[in-house]
Amino acid sequence: MRKIQTWSKLALVSLATATLVACGGSDKAEETAKVEKKVETIEWKMVTTWPKNFPGLGTGAENLAKSINDMSNGRLNITVYAAGELVPPLEVFDAVSRGTAQMGHGAAYYWKGKAPAAQFFTAVPFGFTAQEINSWIHHGGGLKLWEEIYAPFNLIPMAAGNTGVQMGGWFNKEINSLEDFQGLKMRIPGLGGEVLKKVGGTPINLPGGEIFTSLQTGAIDATEFVGPYNDLAFGLYKAAKFYYYPGWHEPGSTMEALFNKEAFEALPQDLQLIVRAATRQANAEMLDEFTALNNSALQTLVNEHNVILKPFPADVLSALKKASDETLEEVASADPLSRKVYDSFKDFGSKVRAWHEVSERAYINGRETE
Repeated sequence: MRKIQTWSKLALVSLATATLVACGGSDKAEETAKVEKKVETIEWKMVTTWPKNFPGLGTGAENLAKSINDMSNGRLNITVYAAGELVPPLEVFDAVSRGTAQMGHGAAYYWKGKAPAAQFFTAVPFGFTAQEINSWIHHGGGLKLWEEIYAPFNLIPMAAGNTGVQMGGWFNKEINSLEDFQGLKMRIPGLGGEVLKKVGGTPINLPGGEIFTSLQTGAIDATEFVGPYNDLAFGLYKAAKFYYYPGWHEPGSTMEALFNKEAFEALPQDLQLIVRAATRQANAEMLDEFTALNNSALQTLVNEHNVILKPFPADVLSALKKASDETLEEVASADPLSRKVYDSFKDFGSKVRAWHEVSERAYINGRETE
C-alpha cells in the first residue's frame, strides 16, 4: 500500500513539474514572439527621375527597393515614387538632400548645375564602357571622389545600374556631316550636351517622360535616350525615323542611387551593408537586362516599324571626338574638383585601355576572324 501511495505521489509531482515546465516554455515562447513583434520596421521613400514602371530604368529602381526589403526581411521597407508622383523628376537631388525622401534613383549628370563634376559619374563622351566605369568607381578611386562631390549636399552616392553602350539617337533628318548639327535642337544631357554645343547644336535637358511629346511636336529636332529596349517602349519611332549609332556620348551610362546622409548613417550597421549589397546587385542586374533585350528590340524597330538604322559617318565621329577632348579639358579647368575627378578618370582610363587592347579588343577582333 505504501508503495502505491509513494508512486502516486511521485506521479503527481512529475505531473506538476511537467505542467510548470510547459507553462514556463509557453511563457518564454510568448515573450519571444512579443520581442520579435517589437522589431522596428524602418519606412523610407525613394523618389526617381523615371516614369512609373518604365522598363529597365524605372523597373530597376523598383527592383532595388524590393531587394532591400527582401534582404532585410522587411526591416527596411522602401516605397518607390516615380517621376512626378512626389516630386518632379529633376528635383530628386534636392528632395533627398533635404530629407523629403531618404533615397533617390536617377543619373548624376542631371545635377551638373549643382555639382559640375558629378556628370563624370554617369557617362563621358568617348569614355569608359560599363565594365570600365564600374572598375573605376569601385576599384580606381572613383567612388571616394563621388562621395566627396556629394558630401556638401548631405548625400551619399552609389552606382545602381548601367545601360551599356547606348544608341546615338533619333533624328528627323540624316546626319551626313558635322554641318548637320548646326542649329540642331537635341535632347542630350551631361557632357554630351556640352560637346553638341561646341559643334553648333543646342542641347536641351528633358526628363524621360517629356521626350516623346517634345520630339513629336518639333520642340526638339533629335533626341538620345538609351537604346532599343527603352526607346521601343517610349515609342520614339513614331516621332523620328533615323536611328543612329554608336552612342559616342554615353558608352557606359551609370545610374545612381543617392541617399540622405543622415538617414543612411542612422541605419544599423547590418542594414547599411544590405543597402550597399543591394545596389551592387542592381548595378549588375540592369546591365544584364539591357544586354539580353536590346537586340530583339532593335530588330522590332527595324523590321516592324521601318526605322532607318544608320552609323554616324567616320569623319563625323572623328570631329565629335576632337570636340569632346576640348570640352572635357574646359570642364575640368572650370573648378578644382572637376579637375581632380578628370585627372583620376584619365589616369585610370589610360591603364584600362592598355589592358583592353590585349584583352577585350584583341579577343573581339579574333572572334570575328573567319
